Amino acid sequence: MKPKTTAIVSYLTWIGWIVAMVKRDKTNAFVTRHINQALIINLAEVVAGWFTARSGVLGIVGEVMDVAVFVFWIMGIVRAAKESAEPLPVIGEIELIH
Repeated sequence: MKPKTTAIVSYLTWIGWIVAMVKRDKTNAFVTRHINQALIINLAEVVAGWFTARSGVLGIVGEVMDVAVFVFWIMGIVRAAKESAEPLPVIGEIELIH
């Protein structure tokens, strides 16, 4: 896959992330950054879903997290489509994959 395609696919749910992870060029920093950011977004969505399932303050926190995750998801896809390696705010500098 082309780096741009791999970066975009990484944001498309867990399945897209797995496909991108398997097909990625490990030497391409652009692809690695987007795969890493997509992983963080996916993990944050799981946590937000858990919070949202609870009532009270945790439910509200989950809803706020859902909105933030959605915004980061859109920003990630747009930056991948523009072939920008600029990190996302807040989560862009967190590295889980090297």
